[in-house]
Amino acid sequence: MSPSDELVDLGDRSLRVRRLAPAHDDGLERTTLVFLHEGLGCIEMWRDFPQKLCDATRCRGIVYDRTGYGRSSRWPAPPGVRYMEIEADLVLPRLLAALQIEDCVLVGHSDGGTIALNYAASDPEALRAVVTLAAHAINEPICVEAITKAREAFAAGDLRQRLAKYHDDVDGAFHLWADAWVAPGFEPMEANGRLPGVQVPVQAIQGEDDEYGSELQLGIIAGKVGGYCETRLVPGCGHSPHLQQPAYVLSEIMRFIAPLALAG
Repeated sequence: MSPSDELVDLGDRSLRVRRLAPAHDDGLERTTLVFLHEGLGCIEMWRDFPQKLCDATRCRGIVYDRTGYGRSSRWPAPPGVRYMEIEADLVLPRLLAALQIEDCVLVGHSDGGTIALNYAASDPEALRAVVTLAAHAINEPICVEAITKAREAFAAGDLRQRLAKYHDDVDGAFHLWADAWVAPGFEPMEANGRLPGVQVPVQAIQGEDDEYGSELQLGIIAGKVGGYCETRLVPGCGHSPHLQQPAYVLSEIMRFIAPLALAG
């Protein structure tokens, strides 16, 4: 736990939260950027990207460990394969309410991007826009193959050892993610039912060489959301565009957010 972190008690779980402030504050009231990490992620695995985006947009930010990850508490009951929908429908709204965030943009990586889209599907009043980085609207064979390899690496011990320094319950964090994605018939969201409900502007970004999904994901998101959507396929980039092509991704998100950032 960093000295700047806090544990937010939601009753049935506690979530570790880190608040970010822009380096320069001009006194104008702006939206809050809320960052949702990937399937094996946590606050630290974003590295300095959230702070750089807050500095660039002059927005405040919230980065947090989702349920079962990092230093947040475990799930009070196993969520099973619907963990992303449950996080979006039942956990994220409670966290935003506890933090008194009434105006926000969600920035989600991989699973976090899918959770952001699931949350946006109910058209919540607090939400201003969504940015996704390598989000999944559907489960593809390429993703199942990549996660199968990750399961093998985890069982061999190397991946488990690397992840253990980030997660209090490394086995629970890994299997929540990996076991769901390889389950027969698993889908990360009910795309046909949920995406049309997304009315806020969406920016969907994906690496051209993403080992967990093809550009079909961008097409489905753009084709099915109910509002404006722009997509960016980033060359020379895998599953983490914000870390592998940070300058380009930062500039694109900043451009997208800028006209939406002022609150009110």
